[in-house]
Amino acid sequence: MTDSYVRVRGAREHNLRTVDVDIPRDALVAFTGVSGSGKSSLAFGTLYAEAQRRYFESVAPYARRLIHQVGAPKVEEVSGLPPAVALEQRRSAPSARSSVGTVTTLSNSLRMLFSRAGDYPEGTERLDSDAFSPNTAAGACPECHGLGRVHRVTEDSLVPDPSLTIREGAVAAWPGAWQGKNLRDILATLGHDIDRPWRELPPADRDWILFTDEQPVVTVEPVREAGRIQRPYKGQYMSARRYVLHTFADSKSETLRTRVRGFMITEPCPACAGRRLRPEALAVTFAGHDIAELAARPLGALAALLAPTARRDDDGVAATLARDLVARIEVLTELGLGYLAMDRPAPSLSAGELQRLRLATQLRSGLFGVVYVLDEPSAGLHPADTESLLAVLGRLKEAGNSLFVVEHDMDVVRSADWLVDVGPRAGEHGGRILHSGPVAGLADAAESATRRFLFDPAPPPERTPRTPTGTIALRDVTLHNLRGLDADFPLGVFTAVTGVSGSGKSTLVTRVLADAVRDHLGTAAEPAAPQDDGTDGDADDDRARIASAEGLSAVDRLVRVDQKPIGRTPRSNLATYTGLFDAVRKVFAATDASRARGYTAGRFSFNVAAGRCETCQGEGFVAVELLFLPGTYAPCTACHGARYNPETLEITYRGRTVADVLAMTVDAAAEFLADVPAAARSLRTLREVGLGYLRLGQPATELSGGEAQRIKLATELQRTRRGHTLYLLDEPTTGLHPADTEVLLRQLHGLVDAGHTVVVVEHDMGVVAGADHVIDLGPGGGTDGGKIVAAGTPGQVAATPGSRTAPYLARAGARPDAR
Repeated sequence: MTDSYVRVRGAREHNLRTVDVDIPRDALVAFTGVSGSGKSSLAFGTLYAEAQRRYFESVAPYARRLIHQVGAPKVEEVSGLPPAVALEQRRSAPSARSSVGTVTTLSNSLRMLFSRAGDYPEGTERLDSDAFSPNTAAGACPECHGLGRVHRVTEDSLVPDPSLTIREGAVAAWPGAWQGKNLRDILATLGHDIDRPWRELPPADRDWILFTDEQPVVTVEPVREAGRIQRPYKGQYMSARRYVLHTFADSKSETLRTRVRGFMITEPCPACAGRRLRPEALAVTFAGHDIAELAARPLGALAALLAPTARRDDDGVAATLARDLVARIEVLTELGLGYLAMDRPAPSLSAGELQRLRLATQLRSGLFGVVYVLDEPSAGLHPADTESLLAVLGRLKEAGNSLFVVEHDMDVVRSADWLVDVGPRAGEHGGRILHSGPVAGLADAAESATRRFLFDPAPPPERTPRTPTGTIALRDVTLHNLRGLDADFPLGVFTAVTGVSGSGKSTLVTRVLADAVRDHLGTAAEPAAPQDDGTDGDADDDRARIASAEGLSAVDRLVRVDQKPIGRTPRSNLATYTGLFDAVRKVFAATDASRARGYTAGRFSFNVAAGRCETCQGEGFVAVELLFLPGTYAPCTACHGARYNPETLEITYRGRTVADVLAMTVDAAAEFLADVPAAARSLRTLREVGLGYLRLGQPATELSGGEAQRIKLATELQRTRRGHTLYLLDEPTTGLHPADTEVLLRQLHGLVDAGHTVVVVEHDMGVVAGADHVIDLGPGGGTDGGKIVAAGTPGQVAATPGSRTAPYLARAGARPDAR
């Protein structure tokens, strides 16, 4: 290519306004702008999508059906575009069977090393590499199916208070209400004494009641109750163990699964001692260790063990595989991940750790002449980790690649060769190129929301840190890399928990503190809002060991606000999630035309057959499957995207149909529905968290993690709060432009001013500098972390020697004389 630029003409993807822009190749290009401005639509929706479309044109038609395709972008022309690789920021963790080894494919090489070069017991046959994987039938321990742990129940776990009778609920694991009464009545019919204290029952009877696999069916004669006719019925018995294990394995209710888990004991598998493999695989060794022992070693220590074999001057299988493993581990170590072990479960990794694992895999790929399109690679990274990231990005560029990075971290933006700023605001108020050129040139872009933060960042406001109203004191905490930790969380203030990736921040806040408060509150604990994230809640069965927890009585509610999606299908949207659509439907049902026709609020739901368009089932679009081309979506030919049938759309409110209201932005709807209190309250809080640009009917699948988190926060803010609430947020500024962060912080500090407590895990030093209290973990990650390095006001932590956070916090404006 003689022209060294990628030239885009007429880009109209999402909110882009027929954009023309020229972007240099062989450079680090940062795409900036507020959330929803259109920067991802340009980088991913246009540039990457067009590169992929061109690649698929060279692929055999049959093979195209086997690969996920993003579809052709809305753009007139793109010239000078090389092949592209996308590295998107995926916050969802892989399954419980996924590990560091599987994410990086290091486990494949280690298994091959044992298969081809391991030391086998005399007289045994060589095993295939699959025999060394706990995720295959050939390798998995048959007792625990390769999970390394088993769930079981005991009499003590099922009957916590043996002084109670069965009628009084001695078998606590049984369900409540009628189902529990049914099981008690069946036992009475079978001749068991349900009014005798449990401890006085014969051991044989107790064993049968709790553990039998028999399921006898008997005719139950219910006790007659006043005013009710009770007829005999057939009842089938189920032991407490059978009920617990069946519910845990098969129930779709996370509430039920969580309840029965409390009656189970999780322990290492007795057959494989937690090593997940069959005995014949564990009998094979390399350098005197079996594969489970090597997989459990930190990567840095594993590389040191393999180094002598890797340095051998031969082309044998052992030396070749060892060299490959050591070289790939060196990249991970450079990115600060040498503390991770290959068998570390992927769900226990932070978003920053997962992002760097994927990036390291690309660095070893050896590609050159391609465009890497990265979605906020600094997300979830401590400023110290970001420096390592920039070094790796520099190496990718030096290898002859182009880097197009959607980014909010101003340190990363400053290091870019070229800057494309999109805006000026979000949604329909954005979609224009405000600047495309060297970074310094943004200073002349008067409309840019990025300019102020890049060239003249404001220091945190001078204010006296709030005085705590109490303290939650956790003593001798042990979980993951937290070992014997003592931690104090002040109440009634804004606390930021900091530290490098892997230092134990999320473990301390979202696991230890959350579990301690949840256990104290019992059923009183509340989610931030209803959600279905698709997980089974069993990714990590470990629970923290806490010697003592004081101060919990001051907390009345626990609310966690995370960045998981608010829904997994296009049917879930902003209006339905927040509940404001209920108010909208009632408004339409109350019109004279609706009453005359007998329409209820249900008529105006696109999920109800009576009112929706039956051609598209209320989705507004239909899937078009093409045999040799990527499937696509087209507006429904019957309703043209309105989602409703013609009869429903004949009903108007102030001249607008219900479909028109769903198409409104939050800002527009706030004016239109200003006199509808239930809707106005929701719309006001959505605007307060900076989401005025979103459409009410915007599908949940189109929302970013940051947008999802702010929707959850808005949903919580509109509630009537009672008592003292503890809010826990894990990296709330991830994916947010600094201007959006300011809006979010106003809401969070408003919660504290209202008498509540906010604890955030955070890497944004501007946020940390404005906190009342800081807890800094470290000093490193993994086994080098898990300790509280510093705690106090931002100024006190900024002045703490040995803290990797301190210099960045001082640079952000934390004042040593803060208190």
